[in-house]
Amino acid sequence: MTTQATAPAPAGPRHARLFVSRIDPWSTMKTAFMLSLGLAVVLVVAILLLWMVLAASGVFDAFNQAINDVGGQASSSFDIGGVLSFGRVIGFALLLAAFEIVMTSALATLIAALYNVTVGFTGGVEVTLSEDH
Repeated sequence: MTTQATAPAPAGPRHARLFVSRIDPWSTMKTAFMLSLGLAVVLVVAILLLWMVLAASGVFDAFNQAINDVGGQASSSFDIGGVLSFGRVIGFALLLAAFEIVMTSALATLIAALYNVTVGFTGGVEVTLSEDH
């Protein structure tokens, strides 16, 4: 009669402690660019929707009326609708989105490079990986 030996079942999930010793700045820049591009689209759509709601609800006309009531005849030449026209608002939103894309990508890349410089002093970030059964 032969007996078969079975390995003992592990007591729990395995854990591995790892340290992040380097972050690739190029990969960080590409990832930050894609995330900031998505955020820029959300920003432009949010500003577009806000402008449309304000225009449809008559806020710009009410603001002009309030300025005319307070200032009298001297302020009748002021028109908030001309200052906050659709083209100007969308142009500003696109300019703000482009600035956000460039700054977010550059800042994330700079942070990755600074992390790579300081990892020699700090040892890096500890990450614990475990597997579930």
